Amino acid sequence: MKKVKVLKPVTPGQRFRVVNSGVTITKKTPEKSLTKPLPRTGARSKGTITVRGRGGGHKRMYRVVDFIRHDRMYQPAEIMSIEYDPNRSGNIALIKYEDGEKRYILAPEGIEVGGFVEAGEKAKLVTGNALPLRVIPVGTEIHNIELHVGQGGKMVRTAGQSARVMAKDAGFVQIKLPSGEIRLFVEDSYATIGSVSNSEHAQIVLGKAGASRHLGRRPKVRGTAMPAGVHPHGGGEGRTGTGGPPKTLWGKKAHGVRTRNKKNKSSQYIVKRRNQK
Repeated sequence: MKKVKVLKPVTPGQRFRVVNSGVTITKKTPEKSLTKPLPRTGARSKGTITVRGRGGGHKRMYRVVDFIRHDRMYQPAEIMSIEYDPNRSGNIALIKYEDGEKRYILAPEGIEVGGFVEAGEKAKLVTGNALPLRVIPVGTEIHNIELHVGQGGKMVRTAGQSARVMAKDAGFVQIKLPSGEIRLFVEDSYATIGSVSNSEHAQIVLGKAGASRHLGRRPKVRGTAMPAGVHPHGGGEGRTGTGGPPKTLWGKKAHGVRTRNKKNKSSQYIVKRRNQK
């Protein structure tokens, strides 16, 4: 069962294009009670462009996703459907509790319609269940991790990604994130077992400019193609380089500059940085 589909080059726009086949999607229309309007700004504030390269795109409705899960402990919920969400790279799953309440959750890889998921300290250690970090064994793959207890999952929510429990000590749990960074989390924080669904997202090739416009991305112009007065890379005859270290439109260094604040309080929780050898 192929999850991606390589289109035949019937038109120039379909040459090299790779799309998601959608075989894992079981329902095409979202649950109306769990959607709300998603207004767009076109990346403008009072009519002024504040972020370049954004605007347009297909109209979307926001799906209200439950990232907390443990506000309904030990209440099994049936998986009703697996759906596409235009607002994130991973798929979402519609679940239904015994009292009839429906919610959306991030769909883990491998769950099926008709199965059940649960949250709580004594929940089974199976894909899709949410448990506190202190009861999750070392070596387990997890996602949707809470940074602060009760806040709801904030980390590792991208398609196909998962983190791994490395060690436990003194009320904290060491977790290796997808970036390679090893970080401390409070042991009472909740996380979901398994990896995020739609791992084939990384194989998608848009293939044409129009597909990018549908996603709300406008064309970008290289700095070296601009006039000298518009960009630090601009000007010159013919094709020229950057004329020194690459810079942003505003003259700041673009590569190799650390942007993290050294006074950031969360630095004390980082055991090993992603770029540390």
